[in-house]
Amino acid sequence: MELRIVDPKTLEFKDTKDPRTIAADKTSDDALKASAKAIGIIEPPLFSEAEDGSLTIITGRRRLRTAIANKVKEFAILVKPADPLDNMRAVAENVIRAPMSPVDLWRAIESLASENWTEEAIAKSLAIPVRQVKQLRLLAKVLPEILERIGQGDMPQIHFLRTIASAPLSEQAEAWEANKPKKKDGVSWHAIANALSRRQMFARDAKFGATEQQAFGIAWSEDLFAPAKEDSRYTTDTDAFLAAQRAWLEANLGENGTIIELEQYGNPKLPKGAERIWSTPTADDRIGYYIDTHSGAIKSIAYRIAKKASASVGGHATEDGEDVVQPKTRPDITGKGMEIIGEMRTEALHKALSRPDLGDQTLIALLILALAADNVTVRTGNTTPMRTLVSKIVEGGKITADTDLIRAIAVQALQATLSCQLKYNGSGAAARIAGDAIGADAELPTMATEDFLPSLSRAALEKLGSSMGVLPRGKVKDTRAAVIEQARETRVVLPEAQFALSEEEAARFSRDYYQYSAEVDEGDGEDEELSESGKLTEDSQDEPDDSSAPDSDNEDEDHAAAA
Repeated sequence: MELRIVDPKTLEFKDTKDPRTIAADKTSDDALKASAKAIGIIEPPLFSEAEDGSLTIITGRRRLRTAIANKVKEFAILVKPADPLDNMRAVAENVIRAPMSPVDLWRAIESLASENWTEEAIAKSLAIPVRQVKQLRLLAKVLPEILERIGQGDMPQIHFLRTIASAPLSEQAEAWEANKPKKKDGVSWHAIANALSRRQMFARDAKFGATEQQAFGIAWSEDLFAPAKEDSRYTTDTDAFLAAQRAWLEANLGENGTIIELEQYGNPKLPKGAERIWSTPTADDRIGYYIDTHSGAIKSIAYRIAKKASASVGGHATEDGEDVVQPKTRPDITGKGMEIIGEMRTEALHKALSRPDLGDQTLIALLILALAADNVTVRTGNTTPMRTLVSKIVEGGKITADTDLIRAIAVQALQATLSCQLKYNGSGAAARIAGDAIGADAELPTMATEDFLPSLSRAALEKLGSSMGVLPRGKVKDTRAAVIEQARETRVVLPEAQFALSEEEAARFSRDYYQYSAEVDEGDGEDEELSESGKLTEDSQDEPDDSSAPDSDNEDEDHAAAA
């Protein structure tokens, strides 16, 4: 076998059938190109040479294309005499490959860093983000006993792994010693992660600035496993974080702002005689600010001082006018207690929904279930109650494991929820976006019918006819008849009836127009828009025909578009 240095652009060779007929994805090709540009091609391509001196490539086509793309002038190739095993070598190179163990990869990255490779240089050479290099280095510093167990194939779930890797080594050692499995048992990663879990408060929830940060000695750490574009800085010094938030809040209260304290369960405690309001606060109302002790975020609620009730509560009047209070039986849990339980459940539910290991089948079932919730109203004219549909996937209070049934009910639930009908208010732009996403335009029936065409104005009808090669007639009904005849063997769908949103509609949807706003006056909103787009107006352009009744083509073009 001979090593030759050639200019890859001038290399002449035969290319037999490549066993890899499906090209690698663009991301892989870009990674190979970036890595080769940083450190060169690691393994030269292999060629076979015939007796007449002609070359045939066996392996390394992607490497060769990468060298040409990088404008390499000197490129190493291996040349050997042709033999019957060449085709097998081409296949074997693509099949007999073993990726590095994750633990070996973590350790290799840390080893490179110890050899004075910067994280930026490692990232460039391996064609991966610098953030990923930081993640791999952090994982390499996990307790050796834990790494050894992971290397044996007992890999924890990613949310457990991130908790373990973020903890100090001394704490990892304590947690491992307390939860170390026996030889034949699996590791209880949940227990280890739970022992190492520390409450974190994130910089993205901080209102305070650099002054308070320095004054309270807050140092940020970075959650390397969070999404790259998210501010993932956090601190475990929760007392300092909460104190800094409090200091900022006291210095930045608005005119009607007050600081309210929390109850023992962490809920805001309104002043005596105050009632919370959910509508837009007036000038006489107050805004109460409090610090969520769980996240550290500053939150607010609006309230007003309720007027004192003049009538007695909880009793009845005697003949002489005196109130007699009836004894009450105290329930096991008061209404306030049930409110607290409700908030606890909600927070726990939201945390559980954030778990990355929730399967698609479970999420689909939960979305269907959510449509039957007490706080959801569906107005589409559907005659089947949503709960009737949902009951089909719930058995004894548990979600069924039948994937086909869940899919079938999901389709029925979407059909019952998504509507473009104006008379039921419909689902607004949401239904049209959904239809566009799944190609529902293909299911629209022809509109060149006696039922639909009368809804078009004369101008719109003639425009449609012109697109089909139909000339305008003297009378509207004759033009309509000609359009129907011309479209007898084809399907006609008006562009205005297709699902895709116009640029203006898409921009409106992106704004808060379709979202609830406390500033919108009562009566504004979707109903008004639908009424506006669906209004009928007089059209004086139509000429009457010879019949006693006038032609009914009076609708405005806007109505045709809305239909």
